[in-house]
Amino acid sequence: MDNNTRGLLQSDPADTVTLDDVRAAAGRLAGHIEHTPCRRSVTLSAIAGIETWLKFENLQFTASFKERGSYNKLTSLGAAEKQRGVIAMSAGNHAQAVAYHANQLGIPATIVMPRNTPTVKVENTKAHGAHVVLEGDNLTDARAAAQALETERNLTFIHPYDDPLIIAGQGTIALEMLDDAPEIDCLVVPVGGGGLISGIAVAAKSLRPDIEVIGVEAEMYSAMKCALDGQQRDIGGDTLAEGIAVPGTGQFTLPLVKRYVDDLLLVDELYLERAVALLLNIEKTLVEGAGAAGFAALLACPERFAGKRVGTVLSGGNIDSRLLASLLLRELVRANRITRLRITIADVPGELAKVSQIVAQLGGNFIEVQHQRIFTRLPAKDSYLDVTLETRDRAHLDAILRELADAHYVVRLLDADESS
Repeated sequence: MDNNTRGLLQSDPADTVTLDDVRAAAGRLAGHIEHTPCRRSVTLSAIAGIETWLKFENLQFTASFKERGSYNKLTSLGAAEKQRGVIAMSAGNHAQAVAYHANQLGIPATIVMPRNTPTVKVENTKAHGAHVVLEGDNLTDARAAAQALETERNLTFIHPYDDPLIIAGQGTIALEMLDDAPEIDCLVVPVGGGGLISGIAVAAKSLRPDIEVIGVEAEMYSAMKCALDGQQRDIGGDTLAEGIAVPGTGQFTLPLVKRYVDDLLLVDELYLERAVALLLNIEKTLVEGAGAAGFAALLACPERFAGKRVGTVLSGGNIDSRLLASLLLRELVRANRITRLRITIADVPGELAKVSQIVAQLGGNFIEVQHQRIFTRLPAKDSYLDVTLETRDRAHLDAILRELADAHYVVRLLDADESS
């Protein structure tokens, strides 16, 4: 801990970041960070039943808001610190933001990442010019390794969220949102360690004391809400919103959240998945689970935002392509556009053709068909078809089921985990 940070902690931690700090950060960022769009979504407003504005931070060069705080911190370093270099610990967005802007500023950067970090994230970080060290099985292990290297090599640690300069940089988002969409009266912000919402809340409340600022955590990682409520909950799990899967709070961020944030909500995985899918299908914008948490809260708790004009931050767009593909298919299943059926048929030639004709005449489409006659408890002269069927919606599916029933076929909807 440097002398400047030690001095800040001796004062009221909730005074460590001010509107002037955020405005100063905005001056440094000008011309180096995208002023991303903030637009009202007509369709998503109708779906959620809430007037909704989206701040597209997923359109930053490294696809997340983390560039703002990283650049503000890096440009504050003295010449000797820049020459020695910086170190950060991250498995994702913070790593890429520090690597990219350090490279642009000519500052050597070392990034410590857990050994199980997806290869694409490791390679992206290397591509931005950073030296990547893979150490530990999780972020806690990686943090310990980063701290050891910080001391050993006399590097400057760039914290992902718990630093006044990082917080002030993230707060520039609020300046842009309220300038571009002054009608917004409620800001809904994803929360991990709290750097993003701290900066946004300081700026927004200083400019507009009447504005409401609401944080959103993944239900599995409710560390900030626990700290605010004085409650204990189990923290951990495999969440879609890994970007906000932070098990603790910060010494700077927690006091700022206590002073400036009005409420904190939790969202479960179903709403996170639905939010990512809707943002891609409706807005044609790619958002990771953490980045979609704010919009997920609108879907999960519409009554909480009734009558509000809500602005939410799409904080990042780095999502694994295989995970995205799985998520979109799961959403099609929930929308009854893909369904698994078991159809009992006589084990005679032509039965599959008859079933196919019924489905085809009604506009359905077989994606997959498995004809099972051995592993079954049916009579020897019967068999069944396990089919994956594509339909337009539930009404279309019901029409096909009725037609099959009228043709005297026994049909059963299969759950996702049923195979026999």
